[in-house]
Amino acid sequence: MSVVPSELFQALRALELRTLRLANDVLVGQYASGFRGQGLAFREVRPYTPGDDVRSIDWNVSARMNEPFVKVFDEEREMTVLLGLDRSTSLRFGTIGNRKDELQLEAAALLAVSAARGGDRIGLVLARDKIDAIVRPRRGQKHALRVITDIVAGDARDADPVPGEALGTATDLRAILETALHVARRKSLFFLLSDFLAEGWETVFSLAATKHDLVPVVLTDRRDGELPDVGLATFEDLESGETIVVDTGDHKVRASYKDAHGALVERRRKLFAKLRLDAVTLETGRSVVTPLRDLFRMRTRRRR
Repeated sequence: MSVVPSELFQALRALELRTLRLANDVLVGQYASGFRGQGLAFREVRPYTPGDDVRSIDWNVSARMNEPFVKVFDEEREMTVLLGLDRSTSLRFGTIGNRKDELQLEAAALLAVSAARGGDRIGLVLARDKIDAIVRPRRGQKHALRVITDIVAGDARDADPVPGEALGTATDLRAILETALHVARRKSLFFLLSDFLAEGWETVFSLAATKHDLVPVVLTDRRDGELPDVGLATFEDLESGETIVVDTGDHKVRASYKDAHGALVERRRKLFAKLRLDAVTLETGRSVVTPLRDLFRMRTRRRR
């Protein structure tokens, strides 16, 4: 288990208490009804009644008892829940309330605690420009806390650099997705939390969607697609450390930036729709709980 610096222990404890309260008060029951296991467990045989599916008839028992009997199955509740966290430095951005990485941490903590309270196994794949942490799926509240701790500990090891220091932590969603395909061999509930501001991830993403119940959690800020009109400004790429001078006073420059971002968002939306995924959008400065609660409720309604 990763070691959390002593100065972060209180922050970790506060996050744990807040997460437990929110999960218990709002999410746990809806999570349990919205997400179910993938298999069926045999329970018993009983006499056939009109309306039963004839495909469930147990012909061996029926022959012995000289009347039709059907097999009864219970849906398995237990699942494996895998969290894939893109912790690249593009998430160190937020213009109101909090940053995307802080939003992501709270969402991941809520999902981990909800899964643990639901009796599910919880695992983690965390990456920046490479895989930084893999936590194999296990059950229990202590294990959920270990998942949260490893995220916080990873942030402590990758604290904000001094001015002028190259960051060099570009998003590698492919690595997260490929690792998830190996960590969870059976079909799992896979939450991928990222701003999806990357390239070259779509093919393996589609493959992961065919194997797992993939839920993209998109982290956004209202300024993602806008350049402020502040005249000549120097911008730094949070992932490469490169800088560029831009004339933000030029409306054509601002419009071009907005159009490029809008095209990226639209391509992403079309991919999610094509794969029929239940995507969730979380925005800085807004509640994490409400979008997750809405997701759980939607999944519950669909199952009925």
